[in-house]
Amino acid sequence: MSAPSGPTVIVVPCYNEERRIDERAFLALASTGLVRLLFVDDGSTDGTGRVLARLADASEAVEVYTLAENAGKAEAVRSGLLVAVRGGAAYVGYYDADMATPPDELLRLTRTLHGRPDLDGVLGSRVARLGSTIQRGVLRHYLGRAYATAASVALGITVYDTQCGAKVFRVNDTFAASLAEPFRSSWALDVELLHRLLRGSSGAPALPVTAFEEVPLETWRDVPGSKMRAGAAVSALLDLVVIARSRIRKAPGDVGAGSAASVLAPQLPPRHRGARDRSRVAGDDPHRERA
Repeated sequence: MSAPSGPTVIVVPCYNEERRIDERAFLALASTGLVRLLFVDDGSTDGTGRVLARLADASEAVEVYTLAENAGKAEAVRSGLLVAVRGGAAYVGYYDADMATPPDELLRLTRTLHGRPDLDGVLGSRVARLGSTIQRGVLRHYLGRAYATAASVALGITVYDTQCGAKVFRVNDTFAASLAEPFRSSWALDVELLHRLLRGSSGAPALPVTAFEEVPLETWRDVPGSKMRAGAAVSALLDLVVIARSRIRKAPGDVGAGSAASVLAPQLPPRHRGARDRSRVAGDDPHRERA
């Protein structure tokens, strides 16, 4: 893959987010000209589709991609990233629909990656420190620290916060190949993505740990309404065990067996709905080509 020169596309997965999407804030983010927004409607059953349609109609920098059925956050993110990569994005990222990470912080992460050619990924990190405003419940904080410790062990690297919902990546062969197969876990997708990038595949080289940097956020707030339940948390922890075993036992070529060429093959693109295609909110099959 040649060096990309396209836009920065931020994927925003949405599942029944009708009441939590701040339309004015997202339109203001899109109006900066620094990023394009690709909302992925993950088979929502409420009015999310109508909200996203209004956003797409209000801004040329907003597009919507609709999944016919709920596939989970990991597949919604992967689908959106695939659409962005196949569309020629130079940088891609993903961002929570509740804007727990303020838009200014997302733009700061984006500018950091743009200005650092030595980096392939920038991760927001919720580090509570003097001068920052990180509003997080005590229980969630300590559960998060325990999970982050387990994630560090699984990955074999030191990382403070894998689960912050704001990340930006440079598009290259390794990143494209990392999207070739669905993620095992809907909730450990952040860790699994890093695992794939750090291990590489038979079709793309591994990225060094120095290609990634965590950027401490100045502001973050814990937004009520998380869809994660106890069962999903346990599943995410078990998936960390699988990732750890894969890192220890498997050769690099066995991880993420896809290649950039297979991801970018023209016969395999998903259905990409433009900003003015009103069928995107009808719940039809997004992979079905039209006559």
